[in-house]
Amino acid sequence: MEIFALGEGSYSVDSSKKFIPFDPQVDNFRERPGSLFIHVNPFLVKTSDDLIVFDAGLGYKDTRDELFIHQHIRNAGFDPDEVTLVLMSHLHYDHSGGLVVERNGKLEPSFPQATHVIQKGEWEFALSGKSSSYHLDIFEALDNEVNIHFVEHSGELKPGIRYELSGGHTPNHQVFWLEDKGGKCFFGGDELPEPEQLIRKFIAKYDYDGRKSMHLREVYGKKAAEEGHTCLFYHAKSTPVGNVRYDGEAFSVLPV
Repeated sequence: MEIFALGEGSYSVDSSKKFIPFDPQVDNFRERPGSLFIHVNPFLVKTSDDLIVFDAGLGYKDTRDELFIHQHIRNAGFDPDEVTLVLMSHLHYDHSGGLVVERNGKLEPSFPQATHVIQKGEWEFALSGKSSSYHLDIFEALDNEVNIHFVEHSGELKPGIRYELSGGHTPNHQVFWLEDKGGKCFFGGDELPEPEQLIRKFIAKYDYDGRKSMHLREVYGKKAAEEGHTCLFYHAKSTPVGNVRYDGEAFSVLPV
């Protein structure tokens, strides 16, 4: 198993739900009052059978009009068209923007050859237009254009890939557990987005069920530590890939 963090940088986001690039070396957070500052790290995992993307980032482009996520995949030694699976924890814009790419004024799928694995309830809510955290045009561009494999509840996608309906960050949020030839990894989406959220307990206001998410983080951390799963932290500032240790009282995360 090979793991690649496809970091897209740091951003500020306020009540407008717009993600604005933020460079801590140049920008001043005091000039963006009321903003949440986040880091965005999609992941690429190569297994024996698949090339997997875990969540797709914001879909921003570089100066060559190329998606960051596409260029990062090429930098890792692969072609975006080689991606076989896109495993989505949920469909908020900062996780789903990179599912599409704008070409000649039209949105097209970023991974047209891949099967996209999405919780059915999450897709239905995203299409309902009830929340500005979802961008409807993304899902309209995907519908009938890519293979979407809708799942419900928890189960096994294929040998070595398990999905688990968790429902903490959004009602239909899911997490993934992978095993491949002795290698193991866990992707917790926005229910285990940073190592710091393991190390200290708190209830996040941005979660659908903050108390449940707090509990799930502890459950995931203990399981990852006990079973040896490498954790992929989507919103990590400096440690997007880490191994968890638990001494019976506190967690620690060792960078990989």
